[in-house]
Amino acid sequence: MQPQILDPTVKNESAESILWQAVLIRDERADGTFVYGVTSTRIFCRPSCPSRRPQRANARFFDSPEVAARAGFRPCKRCRPDQFQTLQVERAERACRLIEENIEEPLSLSELAEKTGASAFHLQRTFKQITGVTPREYAEAFRLKHLKTSLQSGDSILGAQYDAGLGSSRGLYERAPSQLGMTPATYRRGGAGAYITYGIAPCALGFLLVAATPKGVCSVALGDAPESLEAALRAEFPGAEIHRDEAELEEHLQTLLRSLEGHTPHLDLPLDVQATAFQRRVWQELRAIGYGQTRTYSQVAHSLGQPTAVRAVARACATNPVALVVPCHRVVREGGALAGYRWGLERKKALLKRERDGLT
Repeated sequence: MQPQILDPTVKNESAESILWQAVLIRDERADGTFVYGVTSTRIFCRPSCPSRRPQRANARFFDSPEVAARAGFRPCKRCRPDQFQTLQVERAERACRLIEENIEEPLSLSELAEKTGASAFHLQRTFKQITGVTPREYAEAFRLKHLKTSLQSGDSILGAQYDAGLGSSRGLYERAPSQLGMTPATYRRGGAGAYITYGIAPCALGFLLVAATPKGVCSVALGDAPESLEAALRAEFPGAEIHRDEAELEEHLQTLLRSLEGHTPHLDLPLDVQATAFQRRVWQELRAIGYGQTRTYSQVAHSLGQPTAVRAVARACATNPVALVVPCHRVVREGGALAGYRWGLERKKALLKRERDGLT
């Protein structure tokens, strides 16, 4: 019988006994869930490492390669335990594909775990570390994305609902305002009934667009021409009632223009944006980055308490709908290299330079 793999951070004799059993039988399911170190050699390995097993008294268990390394152990050159994060990412990606392929008849967590070769506990844990959400939350987001696509293509609400694997109509309408920003019927009509006001002004980086609903700012974008900015705003909700009115948005426009000139380093505009809980956490963290400062994607992930969610942080930056207000331009790669920017890499470079120069 294969052992049940428990959380290796739980330090008790029973848990360590189970981990030791995984080492003894070289359980590949346990790879990526913990590593073990050998005190006589100061080397740490994956549970499935084919090398000779140590004496039980010489084995130490660690939650991750980083923890083992900090304790003074070196990675085994045979099983390369320091690369186990790659295995975790591969499992998470496999789980994502399985969720997407079985949207009409969702797989349970235990079924996902069995198909990806992990225990349910560790799949749940590592999936959230890497993607920023649980498998269930990912499935919910994917179903709603599928629903949006079906509604935009003209499918009936009932047909789109069942194609997306969603449950009752009541549940769909209860979730719709927070997920779609409107009811499914309104969304299907291209946002008909939604009211958005926008304004455009020239700025040092081309043109600046600000759009707002009665609740708050819903879009801040930078571009080369007013026409392209307006077209992008109308693209998702072609049926929405959208009006251009610089006078109504004068205060917001001037606040953002002053920010570009370094006169308003801390923006605090009311927002009306749709986002997942994880996206909101990332955006809140970005708003805490000081003017003229930068953080890496890895640092942001660590600050959220999810150090392996680097890709999820990058996705949250890429989907930020309000440039400058949520300063995703202040997030860079390791070593300071610039990654992509929704409004153009040259603008990202210019923004960072303007902020650095403004501090000198």
